[in-house]
Amino acid sequence: MPGLITDFLISLDDRFLYFSNWLHGDIRQYNIEDPKNPVLTGQIWVGGLFRKGSPVVAVTDDGQPYQSDVPEVQGHRLRGGPQMIQLSLDGKRLYVTNSLFSAWDCQFYPELKEKGSHMLQIDVNSEKGGMAINPNFFVDFEAEPDGPALAHEMRYPGGDCTSDIWI
Repeated sequence: MPGLITDFLISLDDRFLYFSNWLHGDIRQYNIEDPKNPVLTGQIWVGGLFRKGSPVVAVTDDGQPYQSDVPEVQGHRLRGGPQMIQLSLDGKRLYVTNSLFSAWDCQFYPELKEKGSHMLQIDVNSEKGGMAINPNFFVDFEAEPDGPALAHEMRYPGGDCTSDIWI
């Protein structure tokens, strides 16, 4: 199953490239200081179809079956796959939501329609590279008025590293 990269961005200092792989379930960070030789410096699993317990099993280059470990955050099982990402101006916080298009969400991640989506904060090591899920940040859209909501896009007041408008 091919990956489906649904969002990517470059840090404001042009050192790191980030992308979300919605179907597989990972977010990747590459050091791109040498653009001809990007180096994977961080990868974090926040859902996806390759998660342990899924009927979808990846096969490694050496032919071994593989499924990712996906942690719970604040007692919540992470649903769907990482979709839209936004990076803080200082490059230390990456926010991610998990709804792509409602029709696709229902097809690939039916649990999103039932329970809604969520937003996570990924803490970023902006010096050496690397990422970790912030265990203290979880926005759950399950209990929104009129039923579960599917969160897609988010914006920082005053801009983020992908904006051309800053206060």
